[in-house]
Amino acid sequence: MKIFVDGACIDQYTKKIANYLNLEIIRNEPDSNHLLYNEKGLSYVSTSSKNKSILHINFLKGSLGWRIKRSEHESSLKKAIGKHSHQLTIFDATAGQLNDSLIFLSLGHKVVAVEQSKILYLLVSDAIKRAGKELPILNNLKFVNGNSIEIFKKDNNQFDLIYLDPMYPIVKKNVKRSGNLNCIKEILSFENLMNHGDNLIEDFMNLKCKKIILKRPLKSKNNYSNINYQIKGKAIRYDVFL
Repeated sequence: MKIFVDGACIDQYTKKIANYLNLEIIRNEPDSNHLLYNEKGLSYVSTSSKNKSILHINFLKGSLGWRIKRSEHESSLKKAIGKHSHQLTIFDATAGQLNDSLIFLSLGHKVVAVEQSKILYLLVSDAIKRAGKELPILNNLKFVNGNSIEIFKKDNNQFDLIYLDPMYPIVKKNVKRSGNLNCIKEILSFENLMNHGDNLIEDFMNLKCKKIILKRPLKSKNNYSNINYQIKGKAIRYDVFL
C-alpha cells in the first residue's frame, strides 16, 4: 500500500503519516488500494470492486454529524450508560471511527478511546484535527493507538465503564449496505487484525471492571450467562455486565 498525495503539498504532516505506516508517498494514483491525501484530508481508497469505495471520516457532516447534534435522542445508549449525577470516564476499547465515543462526549462524559489499527487511527486522528475548532467536546477525548488491554491495565482505576463494539460478520442481506464497512474490513485484513473481537471480549471479562457494555446485533447469540441486563433497540442491543 502507498500514500497518493493529490494536489496537496508533501509537508511534515504527510511525511509523519508515511513514516508512521512505513509507506511510500507517490504523486500518481495507483490501481491498487491506497491512502489518499488531498485538500479534504486523509482517506482510504478501495479499488477492490468496479466502483471505488472511499473511507473519509468527517465528524461535522453526514450521519455522524447528525447523530452528534441529536445525542440526547440516543435513548438506548443512554439507558446502557445509566443515570449519573457526575461526569463519567469511559474506556472505549474498540474505537473504530469514534461513532459512539462522540456520543459519550456529547453527553458530557470523558473518553479514552483505543484503536489497534494504525491506518484507522490516522484516519480518525485526521478527522479530529479537522474538526477540533468546531467540536470543543473533543477536548475531553484521549485517542490512543495500541492494544486496549495493555492500555487499560496501566490505569484501570480511573474508568467508570468499558465499552466494547467489536466487528461482527456481515449477514448476507446486508452485504451491499456499506462501502465504509468493507473498507474497514480491508484495512484490518491488511494489518492482520481481523477476528480479534472475541478474544478481546474474553480478556476484558477476566479483568476487574466496574461495568462493561457490549454492543451486539439484536438477534446475535448470547455467549455469556452473566449478563446483568440488556437494552434493546431496533437493530442492536447492549449487554451490560456489572
